Amino acid sequence: MRTQSISDPTLTQAMAGRGLSRTVPAHARPGDYIVLLKPRVMSLVVFTALVGLLVAPVSMNPIRAVISILCIALGGGASGALNMWWDADIDAQMRRTANRPIPAGRVAPHEALVLGLVLSVLSVGVLSVVANLVAGALLAFTIFFYVAIYSVLLKRATPQNIVIGGASGALPPMIGWACATGGIAPESLLMFALIFMWTPPHFWALALFVKSDYGRAGIPMLTETHGRPATRRHILAYTLLLIPTSLALGLTSIGGPVYLAVAGVLNLRFLLGAWAVFRRTEEQAEADSQRAERRLFRLSLSYLFLHFCALLAEALLHAQGFSGW
Repeated sequence: MRTQSISDPTLTQAMAGRGLSRTVPAHARPGDYIVLLKPRVMSLVVFTALVGLLVAPVSMNPIRAVISILCIALGGGASGALNMWWDADIDAQMRRTANRPIPAGRVAPHEALVLGLVLSVLSVGVLSVVANLVAGALLAFTIFFYVAIYSVLLKRATPQNIVIGGASGALPPMIGWACATGGIAPESLLMFALIFMWTPPHFWALALFVKSDYGRAGIPMLTETHGRPATRRHILAYTLLLIPTSLALGLTSIGGPVYLAVAGVLNLRFLLGAWAVFRRTEEQAEADSQRAERRLFRLSLSYLFLHFCALLAEALLHAQGFSGW
């Protein structure tokens, strides 16, 4: 296959220093560019933003709402492309990311950079016009925070990268709420807080069973800098902070008995899972291939999804005249 040279000098030097290929196919597949947008992450961004928009007390024109959600999705994809451009060198060191388009040599770094920048400008500009300037500004801040603050400044510098960087992933429901209302409210702040407090135990549970990948890439994940026992303690501590945040959301205008019932069950299960991870020795974890840690990670995925589903259920009940409070 005919190839072309990667022209980005910074990344070329970094990749060459790690023995990575400096050539890419002349014609990458369309699917490679979709992968750059991190569609799995984008799905969470779209879902939580959509919930934020739908549970807001102000209805939005359906066409404008669809365009707004599309802009938020493109903004999330832009963040993913820029992140992959910046992190291509460390992605090559990790088994689960080594086959991404840039380190695998299927897409040139400068192509990912251009794609990310174009989508950033397009998504923020269109959202500002179709929805409002507050929503556009929040989307711009989300992209900036994920790329500049998390990817560039925090990820390789501090074990608190996940804690602080989690703010970018927690902003989409606030953006959706702002699309409908033009502002920020306690309800949208608590949706932000729910995702923000959920992020550390979610990713640290993952780090416990992909520890070797982070160490090989030189990422200062908590498991590497403070050890696995400390990571287990941090997971339990953040779980204890997550529970009241989750329940507080149920006491707002977008909550209600259905949400609180769902949140109660989910929080009990999550607490039991975090406690099981906390009390295990490393010998026990190794003996069963990190079964409890993997279980907690899977539970964390359904935990967030079902919380936002419960908010949608409450919004539907409220629309039918069944007020929770």
